[in-house]
Amino acid sequence: MSTASLPLGIRENFGQFTHQLIQVLLVGFAIGMTRTVIPALAETEFGVVRGSFVMLAVFVMAFGVVKAVMNFVAGRLSERIGRKRVLLVGWIIALPIPIMIWAAPNWGWIVAATVLLGVNQGLCWSMTQTSKLDITRADQRGLTMGLNEFSGYVGVALAGVITAYFAEALGARLGLLVFGMAVVVLGIFLTVVWIKDTLPWAKAETAAHRTARPMFPPRYPKGVSDHPDTGEVFALMTWRDRRLAALSQAGLVEKFVDALVWVILPVYLTAKGASLTEMGWIVGVYGFVWGASQLVTGRLSDHVGRFWPSVLGMWICGAGVALIAVVDSTPWWAVSAGIAGFGMALLYPNLGAAVADITPPAWRGSAIGIYRFWRDLGYGIGALGVGLAAHLAGAVEAPFLFVALSMFISGALLYFWGEETHPRLNPEITAPWENEAEKSAK
Repeated sequence: MSTASLPLGIRENFGQFTHQLIQVLLVGFAIGMTRTVIPALAETEFGVVRGSFVMLAVFVMAFGVVKAVMNFVAGRLSERIGRKRVLLVGWIIALPIPIMIWAAPNWGWIVAATVLLGVNQGLCWSMTQTSKLDITRADQRGLTMGLNEFSGYVGVALAGVITAYFAEALGARLGLLVFGMAVVVLGIFLTVVWIKDTLPWAKAETAAHRTARPMFPPRYPKGVSDHPDTGEVFALMTWRDRRLAALSQAGLVEKFVDALVWVILPVYLTAKGASLTEMGWIVGVYGFVWGASQLVTGRLSDHVGRFWPSVLGMWICGAGVALIAVVDSTPWWAVSAGIAGFGMALLYPNLGAAVADITPPAWRGSAIGIYRFWRDLGYGIGALGVGLAAHLAGAVEAPFLFVALSMFISGALLYFWGEETHPRLNPEITAPWENEAEKSAK
């Protein structure tokens, strides 16, 4: 199948691109409905003992570990059965989640529902991202990732605010049930009716790369087979290729921030006297700034590269996290959350775009899945870290210092191990698909 019959580009595939943006918005709604109400009401609604930070962190740890594994599975599976089928399975698995939260007699049910949420997010969010990258050009990857994460994290932020109002109007359980069921059913319906499988685009791009040299050849890893097995791709992403390892560790550590916002920030703000709706808006500012800024930061990296936005984003985000624990008023908490969100917007789409830059289309889905495995494992490690920091220090401010320091150190590792991955700004001198005869003829 030729690239002429399956053209690449946002404009060329605008309808399908838009449907995928709607999908990731709904995926963001699904996770966002658990962000504000559940942690804030863990004691009164679900029986978590006050001050039990590690117990509170368990549901985010479970989510992170499961989502990480499913990212790994989703990438490889999508190269065999297609992107659309994986997306649909992810939505079907989400059906019981709102019912389990509504009926939960104890915190164990919330943890179980979050395990299913991890499966849903690992399958669905991975597929919306991979599908958009399948149908867009290399010079649009930053914009593509920015739009994808904008839509998803605006969904997370909106859901946090909406469910806070639903909880006050209908009660926590009924509010989450109504909102959650509407989101999941709509996700299934839209997937069946409008989503196309984009795996043929990836296959056509692979075929085109074998017959034509791009103007700016990407810096793909050396000494890798055309179709590496899972173990080989995992090794490349984790230690064999220093650039990919740098991106993977940065992805893992940046999720410490999200774990902090999910587990500790609602509890911290409640202890400081913030109302449920005030807390929803403060957490929402983090999500809104993160989501909206990616419209700019993703596109920016298509012009200036991925490296510096990613490194500076790690450090700016860490500074915003530290500031939250220093200030003591609702406006300043919102400003601090906004700084953290802007740092996230700089790093988040561009780490993923960098992975896509230097991995061939034949195994890009697997590479993105493994990057997302390490990234979302950060939920589990980060949730455990912030829970232990609060427990051992006996102070809810300690997790903020732990996460801020982690972000600064990880940003330094990215600076020393990473490199610019944008093909136009740092192209491969000798393309890996050129054979020896072609090289000697030059």
